[in-house]
Formats: sequence, C-alpha cells, structure tokens
Amino acid sequence: MSLKSERRGIHVDQSELLCKKGCGYYGNPAWQGFCSKCWREEYHKARQKQIQEDWELAERLQREEEEAFASSQSSQGAQSLTFSKFEEKKTNEKTRKVTTVKKFFSASSRVGSKKEIQEAKAPSPSINRQTSIETDRVSKEFIEFLKTFHKTGQEIYKQTKLFLEGMHYKRDLSIEEQSECAQDFYHSVAERMQTRGKVPPERVEKIMDQIEKYIMTRLYKYVFCPETTDDEKKDLAIQKRIRALRWVTPQMLCVPVNEDVPEVSDMVVKAITDIIEMDSKRVPRDKLACITKCSKHIFNAIKVTKNEPASADDFLPTLIYIVLKGNPPRLQSNIQYITRFCNPSRLMTGEDGYYFTNLCCAVAFIEKLDAQSLNLSQEDFDRYMSGQTSPRKQEAESWSPDACLGVKQMYKNLDLLSQLNERQERIMNEAKKLEKDLIDWTDGIAREVQDIVEKYPLEIKPPNQPLAAIDSENVENDKLPPPLQPQVYAG
Repeated sequence: MSLKSERRGIHVDQSELLCKKGCGYYGNPAWQGFCSKCWREEYHKARQKQIQEDWELAERLQREEEEAFASSQSSQGAQSLTFSKFEEKKTNEKTRKVTTVKKFFSASSRVGSKKEIQEAKAPSPSINRQTSIETDRVSKEFIEFLKTFHKTGQEIYKQTKLFLEGMHYKRDLSIEEQSECAQDFYHSVAERMQTRGKVPPERVEKIMDQIEKYIMTRLYKYVFCPETTDDEKKDLAIQKRIRALRWVTPQMLCVPVNEDVPEVSDMVVKAITDIIEMDSKRVPRDKLACITKCSKHIFNAIKVTKNEPASADDFLPTLIYIVLKGNPPRLQSNIQYITRFCNPSRLMTGEDGYYFTNLCCAVAFIEKLDAQSLNLSQEDFDRYMSGQTSPRKQEAESWSPDACLGVKQMYKNLDLLSQLNERQERIMNEAKKLEKDLIDWTDGIAREVQDIVEKYPLEIKPPNQPLAAIDSENVENDKLPPPLQPQVYAG
C-alpha cells in the first residue's frame, strides 16, 4: 500500500486552510470557509440586501394601505369588512418580516440614544452582582494595565464599560447577534486606537488582548453554550462519536509517533492534557493558548520520533489521534465560543489561527470518518463501530526490549481474546446457517410428502375373511370326513 493511498482520507492541502476568497488569511468552517474579515463583508452584504428587501416590502404595504383606504371611501357599506381584512393581512406581514429592519438597526455598532445611555448608566443587576474572585482579579489587572496609557486608557475603559452595560440589555438577542456586537466593538476600538490615538500595532494587540480578557471574563457564563443554541447537542454528538471510534489505532491514521519512547509518551500525555484543559478557561485567547501548547507538544513528539522536523501532513493525523484519545469535554461549544467572541485578528493570522483552523479540520474529519478514510472494508468498519470486535493489537515481535512484561502480557491476552471472539462469532454464524439449512430441509421434505399424498391418496379397504385351518376343528361344517389315522401293517 502506498503512502498516498494511506493518507487519502486525512491529507488536507494547506491552501484549503486559507480563506476561499484568496485574501491570504486563515478561513474557518464556521464562517463557511471565509476569514473573519471576508465573512463580515459577506454578512453585511447579505444584511444590506435583506434591509433593502424589507424596505421595499414596507413601501409596498404602505401603497396597498393607501389604495385600500381610497377604495374604501367609495363603498361606505363595505368599508368595515374590507379594511379589517386588510389590517389583519398588513399586521401579519409586518410582524413576520418588517421586524427584521428594527433588528438590523439595533444599537450594536452605533452609539445608543440618550435614553439608552441613561438606562445604561443606571445601576444594573449585572454590574452590581456579587463578582467572583477571578472577575475581581481580572478587573484590577485591567485597570492597572490601562493606567499606563493615561488619557487613552481612560477612554478605552469608558468604552468597555458602556459595551458591557449595553450587552446586559442585549441578552435576549440571538448568540449570533451578540457575537456581531462583540466583533463590532473589537473592530471599532482597534481602529480608533490606530487612527486617533496613533498607537503602534504591537501595542494595539496587547491592549486588545486585555480588553478581550476583561469583557469575556464577565460575559462568559451568559454567552458560552447558551440554551438558545444547539451547542450542547453538538457536544454530546461529537463525544458519542469519539467514544465509538475508540478502536482507531495510530497505524490506521498514519500517525508518525512512537509512544514506546518515554519522551514521546510524555509529550502525548501533555498534548492530551492541554486540549482537555481548554474547557477550564474563560477567555477565548486562553483557550487558543491551550490549543497552541497542545500542537507544539505534537510537533515535538513527531520530531523526536522521526529525528527530523514535522510536516503539516504529519501534524493533522496526529492531532486527530490526540482528539480521539483525549475526547475533550464540550469540544464543539469551545470551538463555537472561540469563533464567536475571540479577537478576529488572532484567528486570521499567526500560529494561533493556524492551529485553531487545523483543530476545526480535525473535528470535521472525525465527524465524517468512514471505512475508506482508514483503508478498511465496510464490513470491518461496521464491526469495529458496533463493538463486536476490535483490531488486532501490536504483535509480540514488534515490542522493544525495554517494554514492560505486564503490558506485553496484557496485549497478548487481548489478542487471544480477540481471536477467540472472532472464532466464536464464526462458529455462531455457521451454527445459525446449519440451523437454517435444517429448517429448510425439513420444510422441503414435508412439502414433498404432502405433494405425494395429494397426488396418490391412500385408500383403506376392509380385510378379507380368513381361511379356516384344515387341521383345526370345524364346527361349522360337520360333513367333512374324519381325519386319516396312521395304520401299522404286519410284515
């Protein structure tokens, strides 16, 4: 089997990780293959088109209303009925479609009205609630960080507070709309610092990291895996899928990692620990950092195994193996949370964006993994997925001399159990086949006998009268002569 055929279900061209619009940034499945910037452009185009269609609908409804009102003046008797029907139709259409216009013009990226600002300044339950120790710590760190920027820091803190207070009144919006508000805020703050404050790009990134840390620590419990989405359902589905694929071996995925080497085994454990630790973080940047640390451990494990730097074709199969082996909790929720609320510049460029895009590809591969991807027959794949049997473990000849004897014996016993299971399964299949053959043979004989009986029916005649014995006494016929008696003649 060639290496090309072995990798046909796993290999992903690096060009496929980039934005499909060709801008050079990393794309994302959640953005339909676009990067954050291009996705926002496409989203705004679609939104403007929807707004235009809604305005045209509103104008058409207005014209219809005027025409109906004019026609109602000519027939006073039918005015009440016609106008009431029209009002009902107009109300239904406006309720269903025109509300989209109000939604699009909600205070997401623009400054709110005076009434909204006054309401935002009023003490809210969100701001005055009993904060956790982590929230207090992050707030103090954010304030101390902004003190070094003097006037610019005061302006940033004011904008951030207004954003958090505004988000409190937008909790009824969908998670996509809340994400749009957060992305608009990131974009506006970064642009204002670069244009008005003349802040260098590297300092802008540091400030944006602190802003993201501050606001997402406060918003985490409201926007992570909200009840209005199907994130939890996706989490359970991918978790169940990974459990069903527990039998997949590194050899099937062409993983160039030798876990028999202690150093490599430690790196694999660290990679699994990092990907699991991602769920314990609140800030999207911290979750990305866990993915990056996991990926670096994978590259190091490959480098130690192969004695050469790892390639992208080696990295992705190993990342898939780490995800299958670790089965990270709430995997889909974490990916969605990062996609929705992370600073978009981190996902578009840099190593964080590259590793995150690969993780999304790994999850997509696991969801679509089939027999062809692992170069297995469909029969074997179905048996492994159902748990009827498992692939044969490592042969005894391939163990290193330093391997633990207990581990060797365990794999040997597992191999024997697997063989016994296969033999038992074959015997059961043969027994069921024999049972079926016996039932078919019995039914066939019964049908043949029935056909013969129907073709040649059996007629039973009464028995004939038995003949009387000649030497017996015949009471019915006394006219017979007496029996002959032997006589002796003298010589």
